[in-house]
Amino acid sequence: MLRAALTSGGGRLAALLPRHHVRLLCSSSHSSSSTIASLFSDPTPPADPAAAIQSAGVDLSHPDTVPALLLDPSLSGNYPAASRFFSWAASDAAAKAALNSRAFNSMLQLAAAHGDADRFWSLVDSMRSRGYGISKPAFRAASESFKAKDMARDADQLQEAFAAHGRNAAAAEVCKVLRAPGKDDTSKLAMLSESGIKVTDEVVDLVVEKVGQFPQQAMVFFRWVEQSAGAGVSWGKVYNAMARVLGREDCIEEFREVLRKMRSKGLEMDRDVYVTVTDRFLKRKMVEDTVDVFRFMTSRPEKLVTDDFVFLLKKVVVTGDLDLKLVTRVLRYYRHAGNEVKDSAFDSVLKSLRSVGRLGESGRVLKAMEEGGFEPDGAAHEKAALAMCDAGNLEEAHNYLTSMEESGHKMGPKIWSCLVQKYSLGENVDTAVSCFHEMLGKFGNEDVGSALEVLVSGLYKKKGAKEAFNVLKNVVTEKAVFPWQTTYKYLIHKLIRQGHLKQAFEVLGLMKSHGYPPFVDPFIPHISKSGTVDDCLGLLNATSLKGLPSRIVYVRLFQALFKEERHEVAQQLLSQSPASIQNHADVRDIFNRMKLEEPVAAELAEG
Repeated sequence: MLRAALTSGGGRLAALLPRHHVRLLCSSSHSSSSTIASLFSDPTPPADPAAAIQSAGVDLSHPDTVPALLLDPSLSGNYPAASRFFSWAASDAAAKAALNSRAFNSMLQLAAAHGDADRFWSLVDSMRSRGYGISKPAFRAASESFKAKDMARDADQLQEAFAAHGRNAAAAEVCKVLRAPGKDDTSKLAMLSESGIKVTDEVVDLVVEKVGQFPQQAMVFFRWVEQSAGAGVSWGKVYNAMARVLGREDCIEEFREVLRKMRSKGLEMDRDVYVTVTDRFLKRKMVEDTVDVFRFMTSRPEKLVTDDFVFLLKKVVVTGDLDLKLVTRVLRYYRHAGNEVKDSAFDSVLKSLRSVGRLGESGRVLKAMEEGGFEPDGAAHEKAALAMCDAGNLEEAHNYLTSMEESGHKMGPKIWSCLVQKYSLGENVDTAVSCFHEMLGKFGNEDVGSALEVLVSGLYKKKGAKEAFNVLKNVVTEKAVFPWQTTYKYLIHKLIRQGHLKQAFEVLGLMKSHGYPPFVDPFIPHISKSGTVDDCLGLLNATSLKGLPSRIVYVRLFQALFKEERHEVAQQLLSQSPASIQNHADVRDIFNRMKLEEPVAAELAEG
């Protein structure tokens, strides 16, 4: 039957196979295809099909045997048997080697002729995995079968699959030329021009996918595309592919040329290309080139989002050496595209500056943003000054505040308070005092408690408690400043520790003038241990109210003096106390108890 297939209705087979192969197969056994059809007609194949096929004299190892068998009427007319035979051959280790492209195309024709779409497309997938394509005879035969059976959808899919194979073949040929060893770029370009391959969007995509990591090959390909492509090519896709491939450090001049061509042709850059190239440039710290790409994108504002602008601005201020001109350019391009720069953009910049230890540059960065079109309010200027304070650039922050106020911006007390506090914590505490007075001149005595407390602490640490007291007394009496209660308490502790009781008493008087309760706790133990009667009277005078002594303070002093066994000082203090105190029951009780305890103590001492 193989002989009949080759000499009669096997005209299609004869067209598929070379003439010398046809002669070879004509010598095969007449019953070969019938034997195989018989073997695989039963849904359950024999235990050893290979042995049965070999005994029938069929040589499956020959590349043309399987295609001839499948198209012989004995097997092609029994589609279930043909399908089982092919499945077995595909799973058998020895027979699998015989399933070449022609074998698959023969089986494709059978599947289409019998309307088996599932089998047909499964075969197409298998062919793709092996690198086989659909032959023209198989394509025509299958198309006719699908149309005859009203399988329009499959016919359309087949048309696309066949076209895709053609595109893949064309792309493979292009890549082969681009990778040709021993050929220079000019020779490769000439070979491509002579190839007759038609440039399409699909071919461009396929080739770029293969050579995208080899810029030199890609550049040859793109030159050929520019020379050869017709009007049907989407130049936007071509140039975006070029930008994606050439947007790298070692091809930067070629990339810039692509941008110039795109600009001259009015082409847009796709957003995904922009993101890819920008990310690549920033990893290589190519900040200026990134800004150039951003400028190109701003010609199509709808392609950008606010996050793109803020992201780039943050990268500019943290990557490499700070270039303020680039900051201005980014702002200018963004504003030129009709966008508004919000205050939150500067907030984001400050966070980035902080992350790389560049807060000291905040004022200059803000000025660069202004030059680009940003209109900061007083709050933004305060943030810049605060950032400079945090960075320790106090003199610069001070000058910045002064210049901003001279230019008409109103700075709030918060930033001045911060400046005073930072100076107070540093070495130049005299400047802190000067700034505090400057602050009082601008804002009066409201909301200065925090700054004064830190100032007093700084003065104590650098110049001692007495100097801190002098400054505090001056601003309270001359500027009507209202210190915090904690500031008073802190200063009292430090004055007592350094032996300045007189000044500490004065602080009590200042506290009293501001309505704070007298803070006598640190005085009592100090005076009871080493103080004089005059010290006691000084404390009592400082804590008196409307000229009347504090009975509670008297009682605490007497108790503390007796505890320290300073009976003589206690008696002297009692003798100089007002009658109301001497006759008070609590005081009399303390002294009576002392008189009773003295003999007992004496007896214990004697023995």
